[in-house]
Amino acid sequence: MTTLSAGIMLFLIMDPLGNIPFFLSLLKDVPPRRRRLVMVRELLIALGVLLVFLFGGQFMLKLLQLKSDSISIAGGIVLFLIGIRMVFPPADGGGIFGKAGEGEPFIVPMAIPGVAGPSAMAALLLLTNSQPGRTADWVIALLLAWLATSVILLSATYLFRWLGESVLTALERVMGMLLIALSVQMFLGGVASFLHLAI
Repeated sequence: MTTLSAGIMLFLIMDPLGNIPFFLSLLKDVPPRRRRLVMVRELLIALGVLLVFLFGGQFMLKLLQLKSDSISIAGGIVLFLIGIRMVFPPADGGGIFGKAGEGEPFIVPMAIPGVAGPSAMAALLLLTNSQPGRTADWVIALLLAWLATSVILLSATYLFRWLGESVLTALERVMGMLLIALSVQMFLGGVASFLHLAI
């Protein structure tokens, strides 16, 4: 996988366009002057968590005695479920990560799992384990995906007014379809690798 394709995959997993309505609903009770500060704080926390998974991924896999096949299959399943919820959102309108709470959000659910979700963590574990010598490439891919996500989410108010909820919903469902395709590829790759080792 190239650095660019890894960055695109991580960007799709972070789903900034789909998160816009959810993030705006989370920030509705936060004073307008503080919203951008809260958003930047949550984005930096998410980046820190993802960097921990990127650099500590191999150690975590060794500690838990997990193989890359398991991570690939589990990541594919989680990615598939998130993609399904993006294409077919729940009837309660709570979004991918449930209903918005009250007050100022801290870490959950904006940073985790809003930006640094289980699929992004699984993807980073998979990247570092499958090609451990390319950590610098994966850092670049993660930073590019995070930067693009940050720009979109920090412009959430303007994008919501400009595009409207219906366009954002349509874009989220398109990204959900792409995530489903990526999840199937990740799942089948893990199964194929497992069967190859089992034979």
